[in-house]
Amino acid sequence: VQLQASGGGLVQAGGSLKLSCAASGTIFSINDMGWYRQAPGKQRDVVATITRGGSTNYADSVKGRFTISRDNAKNTVYLQMNSLKPEDTAAYYCNARIVTIRGLYDSWGRGTQVTVSS
Repeated sequence: VQLQASGGGLVQAGGSLKLSCAASGTIFSINDMGWYRQAPGKQRDVVATITRGGSTNYADSVKGRFTISRDNAKNTVYLQMNSLKPEDTAAYYCNARIVTIRGLYDSWGRGTQVTVSS
């Protein structure tokens, strides 16, 4: 099972980016999915999570600006980021709890860099 994230880049403050993360492999189902971020010298923090049924939670710092969504048929989670701020600059990681024939796996994708210039 692999998670492949894409969509990062360089954007000016106030701009938008959309991240995508697709799971591949022999997957029975995917439970919670989420996005986390880690700035240099800081710990990895949760940005947003979404259950299989679509219930969402957001970090206070991104509420009203970011929207997490998922397409269960495509095993993909998205993060729409609007009104970006320089403090949103970080490596963004997707996470998914994936059910396979071998059991439940807590899977992480490689980070995708988001840089917001002032």
